[in-house]
This record gives sequence, C-alpha cells and structure tokens, in this order.
Amino acid sequence: MSTTPTRIRRSDPSRVVFEWADGHSAEFSAAELRRRCPCAGCVSETTGQRILDPTSVPDDLTQADLHLVGNYAVALRFSDGHETGIYTYSFLHAAGQPD
Repeated sequence: MSTTPTRIRRSDPSRVVFEWADGHSAEFSAAELRRRCPCAGCVSETTGQRILDPTSVPDDLTQADLHLVGNYAVALRFSDGHETGIYTYSFLHAAGQPD
C-alpha cells in the first residue's frame, strides 16, 4: 500500500522523516505534528473541531519515544508532555502531500 512507510527516521529531536512506498517522502517538525495531533484531547470527538490552539505549541518543541502502533500508525512523546496522539500512516501520508 502506498501509505505504508518504507522508512521512518528522526533527523534530529525536532524533526521526523517518513519515506513512503509510493516514492514520496515527508518531513515534519515536532511542533507541526503536535499541532496536528488527532487525539480526543486535541480534537472534539463529537464535533471533529480542533480543540488545541495551535498558537499554544512552541516552535522549538521536540519529540522522543517514537514507536510503532501496530502496522498502521506511530505515536510520539513531545517535550510539552503530550503523548496521547496516534498518527495513522494514511493521515501522515495525506498531511505530507503538497497542496
């Protein structure tokens, strides 16, 4: 499947790079990933509206403990203590595509 990463690497504590089976790659800053967090604390489960104020996330945020969740997602711990987001590969693949 094209939304399956062939490689995931931390380029430094503030950046993660995903290389996809379809040949695309996407690099995300920790701050960008945190601002896009899909967890119930950041996005309302009933309305789908973003609860997290993106301006509250500092640009110098870092991430650690990136780990796989099954065969479909990754989870990370951010330097602000947040660690409940599960980022599916399809979500990350779509987020990394040019507009």
